[in-house]
Amino acid sequence: MNTFHLLSFLGGQEMIILLVLVLLLFGGKKIPELMRGLGRGIREFQDAKNNVSTEIRKGMNEDPKENKE
Repeated sequence: MNTFHLLSFLGGQEMIILLVLVLLLFGGKKIPELMRGLGRGIREFQDAKNNVSTEIRKGMNEDPKENKE
């Protein structure tokens, strides 16, 4: 069962309850900080993914005879 399938069961009332719980647990001042951290994490993950893709493409374009030197 994936996350999207679980989220499809949430209606409007459930979402409001979750938002209220998050506000109570973290407070209004901590939520922007948490979102910034989440954004940084996502950005770093995407950068790493792009770097790996670039390295794979470079490796595929290299001549195998050059690596034996």
